Order: sequence, then C-alpha cells, then structure tokens
Amino acid sequence: MKVSGDAKFEKIVRNIPFLACLSDAELADLKKITIEKRFAKKRIVFHEEDNTGYFYFIYSGKVKVIQTSADGRERMMAIHKKGEFFGEMAILDGKAAPATVVAMEDCEIGFISKADFERYFLNNPRALREIVLMLCERLREAWLMIKVTSFSDTEHRIRAVLKNISDHFGIKDKRGIILALKLTHKDIAHFASTSRETATRFLRSFTRAGEIEILDQKYILLKPEFFKEVSLP
Repeated sequence: MKVSGDAKFEKIVRNIPFLACLSDAELADLKKITIEKRFAKKRIVFHEEDNTGYFYFIYSGKVKVIQTSADGRERMMAIHKKGEFFGEMAILDGKAAPATVVAMEDCEIGFISKADFERYFLNNPRALREIVLMLCERLREAWLMIKVTSFSDTEHRIRAVLKNISDHFGIKDKRGIILALKLTHKDIAHFASTSRETATRFLRSFTRAGEIEILDQKYILLKPEFFKEVSLP
C-alpha cells in the first residue's frame, strides 16, 4: 500500500457528500492517512465475514458485491464504479462484512481505517447527516434488489436488472441508453438469480425483437422498445 496522490484524492472525495463536507484542513489531514492499493481484475478485495477494519472508495475501475449460497451459487448484489465507496456497514457497526467484493477490472482503491473514519466523521454533525442519507440510499437499493429477485417470472427479473443497471450506468444515446459497463451473460444471470443459459436465451430473444443491441461485442444498448416492456419503475 502507498499514500494516495493528492489530485486523485481531491477529485474523488469531492463527489462523496460525507467526505466533501469536511473542512479543507480536515481533508488535508485525511489525505495523509489514506492509503491506496491496486487490485488486478478478478482479485478479491475482501471476503464475506471478514473483519476488514476499513472504509473503501474507488479511484479507478469497478468492483462487484456478491454473496454465495450454501450450494455455491453466486448472487450479484451491486456494482460500484470510480468515485463510489463500499464497506460502510462493517466500519459503522464493527461486524463482519456482509458480502464479498471482487474487482471486475483492474482497480485502485483508497482505504480509511475504522479509527480514522470515526475520528473524522462520527463527531461531525454534517458528515453524520450525509452518512444517514447514504445509508437510506443503500437501503433503497437493497429493497429494489429484493423486489427484482421476488419476481417469479425470469424474463421480468432480467428486464428489471437491465433497467436497474441503466439507472446507474446508463448513457443516453439517440438510439436509446447504452449500459457503460462490460457485463457478461453470467453477470446478468447472477443479478437476476438465474442460470447463464437462461439469461443468454432471453438476451437473444430481446435482440431478435429489436429491444436491445450488442455494441462492439461488449456493451448493451437498450432501445426505446425495451422500456415499453419494463414495469419496474
């Protein structure tokens, strides 16, 4: 690990509300104690049930948050990109991590220790308010994923997953919305709690129906016709 660069740190923290509300002097101090580590694609950042002792934010790359069932099946809970953060639950309550985090691509991740997190944020009323708002947003995201996985119809689950991803990673285009995220059929299957084969079958069906298009063999374009079929807000 190494001390993070000032420029990268400044750019990231200004987009995270409860970090940005610190004073310039506090941010300058925080820069000195924030450490950075690189993770290669597919490397595990931490395992479910680990006691990590850190709060994490992403300088570059993307990570996925997963849980594994007793029979070894993987369920995707969330994806976090540059400028986003994770590990807040374990750092706040001191309990083990509720899920495993894996690098989806090469990543640079900043670390703040539990002691430093408490020092800078838990005694700051403005930061505490932003933390509460952040936890509310995380809870809403969790409720949405529960709603998605509760659909008995697999097609409905896959459509809801693509719609949810478009809300977080979508880029508007004259043709529709491009998912600015390299997702495999297996990734989509893990989000929708189904098999890769089933996800592939439905994605091909959506493509034949003119609802989606695969761009450069890696990005999904959701066309206006796709959104006519999605009932999840």
